[in-house]
Amino acid sequence: MILEICTNSYQSALNAQNAGADRIELCSELSVGGITPSYGLLKKISEEITIPVNVLIRPRSGNFYYSDDEFELMKSNIEFCKKLGFNGIVSGILDPDNSIDIKCTKELIKLSKPLTFTFHRAFDCVKNPKESLLQLINLKVDRILTSGLQDKAEQGIELLIELKELAKDKIIILPGNGINPTNIHLFKNAGFKEVHSSASKVIRKENSNFFGNSIQTESDVKTIQEILKAIKSA
Repeated sequence: MILEICTNSYQSALNAQNAGADRIELCSELSVGGITPSYGLLKKISEEITIPVNVLIRPRSGNFYYSDDEFELMKSNIEFCKKLGFNGIVSGILDPDNSIDIKCTKELIKLSKPLTFTFHRAFDCVKNPKESLLQLINLKVDRILTSGLQDKAEQGIELLIELKELAKDKIIILPGNGINPTNIHLFKNAGFKEVHSSASKVIRKENSNFFGNSIQTESDVKTIQEILKAIKSA
């Protein structure tokens, strides 16, 4: 089983690598679901992190349907990630009715090649997950990051298992959100090949009248190691 760690900073990425994670998803601003990292962070990660890194391409928080200008920004960021030699792209676009935008997603997949393409948790907004799964298989997406349309992957595990069985190895179902050392066995026993976790801890809380309440998190070496230990145990 592959453990992908969702990291929100250089230190989180370094912690994931040092703890023995198999792969990283790199983003910024996890508190809003993640957005595309800065060019500076992308460059530093590409130069100093040696395990595979997939980059989130999401121009802003909020919904997953975008203006033409936002779509062009996404394409520019994909081109930059290709030049830096990253392993994969994590992205996806929906229509206003929360169905998959086939045309635009297809264009992102084509542009991303030869990098892998993961359709991100926009999938958890779709109304018909099984139909959407078949659409993404037809688009030749490599994997789908999903919590089974629930707040946490543990709550959505029944649908996750159904999707995995329906996929028949044509696409990887990557369970994510809320996976930790105490529940990883559920996903291992169900036969998932990959899992996704931020393995994060709060390292600083700020309370400012100007900025509001701000919580800074970081992927935690000990938590990652505990998940890996549980994965490798009999």
